[in-house]
Amino acid sequence: MYDTLIIGAGLSGLAAGIRLAYFGQKVCILERHYTIGGLNSFYRLRHRDYDVGLHAVTNYAKPGTKTGPLSKLLRQLRLRWDDFDLCPQTQSRIIFPGVELKFTNDFALFEAQVAAAFPSQRENFRRLVERIDAHDELNLQQSAASARQVLGEIISDRLLIDMLFCPLMFYGSAVPGDMDFNQFVVMFKSIFEQGFGRPYDGVRLIMKNVIRKYRECGGELKLRAAVKQIVSEGNRTTGVLLESGEFLEARNVVSSAGLAETLRMCGPETASEIVQGPGTEPGDISFVETIFVIDKQPAELGHHDTIIFYNDTPEFHYENPDEPCDLRSGIICSPNNFEYEQPLKEGCMRITALANHRYWLNLPDETYAAEKELWGQRILESGLQHTPDFRPHVLDTDVFTPRTIQRFTSHINGCVYGAPHKRMTGETHLENLFLCGTDQGYLGIVGSMLSGITIANLHLLRESPAK
Repeated sequence: MYDTLIIGAGLSGLAAGIRLAYFGQKVCILERHYTIGGLNSFYRLRHRDYDVGLHAVTNYAKPGTKTGPLSKLLRQLRLRWDDFDLCPQTQSRIIFPGVELKFTNDFALFEAQVAAAFPSQRENFRRLVERIDAHDELNLQQSAASARQVLGEIISDRLLIDMLFCPLMFYGSAVPGDMDFNQFVVMFKSIFEQGFGRPYDGVRLIMKNVIRKYRECGGELKLRAAVKQIVSEGNRTTGVLLESGEFLEARNVVSSAGLAETLRMCGPETASEIVQGPGTEPGDISFVETIFVIDKQPAELGHHDTIIFYNDTPEFHYENPDEPCDLRSGIICSPNNFEYEQPLKEGCMRITALANHRYWLNLPDETYAAEKELWGQRILESGLQHTPDFRPHVLDTDVFTPRTIQRFTSHINGCVYGAPHKRMTGETHLENLFLCGTDQGYLGIVGSMLSGITIANLHLLRESPAK
C-alpha cells in the first residue's frame, strides 16, 4: 500500500513526489516511458544531446534572492541554487511589422521600450502593470476572466495588446486567441518581470538534481509502467492497474497526465459521462519545432538574441491553423545566447511554429518523414526573415511534431499546454484523485514544479506537523 501514487515523471510529478517523500510518505512515481522528464526531457541522436521543450527557464532570479517563484520552489524542495545554475539571457525581442520591443531580465528596459514605441499608451501600460502586480495569481478560487477583455479596458492600441500576448501565448496559452487573465498574469510576471535563464548543461542538470533529491527522500520510481486504469470504489480511488496487469494500491493518486487523459484512465463509464462534458475537452494547441546544430556560435554570425517572438502579419493569430503549420508567426531560440562563462560546444538555432495536430496525427507513415522535412524547411525560411542565414553552417537537424509530442507525453492532440479549462485546486470527481501539471494551471519549468508542490501541500500534507 502506497500513501500516494503519482502518474507521470515530469517535473510537476517529481516535485510533488519530493515534497511528499520528504515528509515521510511512501510514494511511487509511474512513468510509461523509459526516461523521466515528460515535456521537458532530453535525448541523444547521432552522437549529440538535445533538449526537449526547454527554450529557457522563466521566473529567473539571481542566486540568493529571498522572494519570488524560483526562491519558493528551492525552499520547498530543499534544493540549492546551484542545482538549477541558471545563467541569464542576453536579450530577447518581439518583432511585428514596423515595430519591435526588446526585453531582458531588467523590467525597466521593457517599460522604456513600450513607452518609446507606444508613447500614447505609456500611462495605460503603467496602469496595466499596477493591475498585474496587485493580482494574486496564487488564489486558487478565482473565476476565469478573458485577458483580452481586461487588456482592452486598459490599453487602447490593438497592436500593443497583440505584442504583449505573443510571447505569453506562445509560452503558455491553451486557449485559441486569448488567455485566462490569471494565466496572463502568471506568464507576464514570469517572462517580462522576472525573465529567462538556462543552465549551461540544459534541462539535464535540472532533471539530474531533481531525481537525485527524490531518491534521497526515499521516493520510488517505476519506468515503463504505463497505467491502464485508475481503479475506484464509490467516490474514491483505490489504486491503479498497470498495463502489465499489476495492481498497485494507494490511499491517494496524483496525475500529471492531463485532465481528459486522467479521466479516460478512470474507465469507459467515466469517459462517456465526464470526458465529453463541458470544461473537460482536451487542448487544441500544438507545435512543430525545427532544431539546427550549426558549426559556429550564433553571435559569430551576428545573431545575439536569446529568443525572438515574431509575427509577420498586421494582427497576431494564435489558433490551430488550417495549414499543417502557421508560417505567419513563430519563435526563434538560440540556447547559446545566455550569459555563460564559456560558450557552448556547438551552435544551435530552434524555430517553432503553431501546427495543425489533426494533419500531423493522421499522416500515413510512408509520407510522414517527407512532410517533416518539407515543413521544417518552410519554417526555417519563415524564421530567416529575422536572423542571419545560417544554412551554410548546419551540421545536423531534427524536427518534432504533434505526433512526437503525443507519443512521448500521451497528451491528446499532442497539445503542449493542456486543456483550455484549468482545475486550479487540482480536484477531480474522485475525492482522493488530484491533478498536477499543465491542467492544474501553472506552466513552465518553475510553474510546473510549483504545481506539484501546491497540490501536495493543499491536499496531501494537511496532516503533517511541519511543511
